Amino acid sequence: MLKNILIIDDEQKLRGLLARIIKSEGFEVLEAPDLKTGFKKLEHNDIDVVLCDVKLPDGNGVDFVQKIKRSFPLVEVILLTAFGKISDGVQAMKNGAFDYIVKGDDNEKIIPLLYKALEKVQLQKKVKQLEKRISDKYSFDNIIGKSKALEQVIDLAKRVSKTDSTVLLTGETGTGKEVFAQAIHENSNRVGKSFVALNCSTFSKEILESELFGHKQGAFTGALKDKKGFIEEANGGTLFLDEIGEMPIELQAKLLRVLETSEYIQIGDTTPRKSNFRLITATNRDLKTESEEHRFRSDLYFRLNIFEIKIPPLRERIKDIAPLAHSFASQFSAKTNKKAVSIDTEFLHKLETYHWPGNVRELKNVIERSVILVDGEILNEELLPYEIQHQIDKTNKTLSAFSMQSVEKLHIQKVLNYTKGNKAETARLLEIGIATLYRKLDEYNIH
Repeated sequence: MLKNILIIDDEQKLRGLLARIIKSEGFEVLEAPDLKTGFKKLEHNDIDVVLCDVKLPDGNGVDFVQKIKRSFPLVEVILLTAFGKISDGVQAMKNGAFDYIVKGDDNEKIIPLLYKALEKVQLQKKVKQLEKRISDKYSFDNIIGKSKALEQVIDLAKRVSKTDSTVLLTGETGTGKEVFAQAIHENSNRVGKSFVALNCSTFSKEILESELFGHKQGAFTGALKDKKGFIEEANGGTLFLDEIGEMPIELQAKLLRVLETSEYIQIGDTTPRKSNFRLITATNRDLKTESEEHRFRSDLYFRLNIFEIKIPPLRERIKDIAPLAHSFASQFSAKTNKKAVSIDTEFLHKLETYHWPGNVRELKNVIERSVILVDGEILNEELLPYEIQHQIDKTNKTLSAFSMQSVEKLHIQKVLNYTKGNKAETARLLEIGIATLYRKLDEYNIH
């Protein structure tokens, strides 16, 4: 890919000489006699590095560096001056210049400097591309599903993501709580900063405390050097604590203090440190009940429960099963170097009538297993695990006229007919939440 260099200098002969030298290295060179023309060139061309004189007819190159960096942060600037002044050099570097050299004396440095500056530009571009891929991967648009229950959860997550409020994600194992945590971070004002995730159920109390707060060398046996904790790593970004309900009660008090003061103390240290992070937590436990029964600190629960988002289980999002299954099938076909597989209707029917105790994670595993086993290009029911193949088909069984399911389904259908399909009015008359109504409509396959 051709690299573009912009030379800004009012001395035409010197500008032309530099242009010839740089072109001989295979670079594309653009020229400008002043700052105004130079900035227009930056606006209309993909410039990588700017070589800019300090003294120009319409301004100072040292000050111009700041303007370039504000508008084009990935562009590197090398300043050229006829008279080297230490104060100018120091200010140029503070303003973001890559380097500051003296004309004539340092001419032999220009080409090597250009290559170094271009290396930095390329690295920065790769980092930006990586950040964009991560951002795209965890955007709300990439959360697959079309059920009303999921749409409502996404709407709530989008609303809270723009704030710095603490978020508590609740739901069964495998519903995608970490995916939502990542999406909230990527859609927040802290995007581009650290997203640090720690599973509280993975470690013993002592190790979890060290992972969370960090420690000083010699704080305990095996502490051979200083270690940053996740709270410090998350400074400026987001700290995601998964399975927060598993955190030992002694550590809960320490976490509460961090949330109240933004200060923490490493193990083995006495000096408080500060960390500015956004906290997102997740649990499959009922923390309200846990706090009432004194297994979880009630004061911490109230601090965590500023904004709760309940992620519904997959069995309450039946409309999401087909798009998820097709997406996973495509993903694993590519991963296993197989032709794109399709899904037959009976395979999909079995998926939609299964209870899914492991939720989206379990569905993903089932599809991966099926893609590995398939010899042809169609996933059929024979590839499914035994418990899914031989489940009791709840959708086709005859409901007793006296069963609660039958009565509930009939009553919802009657009220829906009465309101001429107005779901908000139907929910009001039934005295249930609109999210509950949508889950019932999915469950009973009412359209």
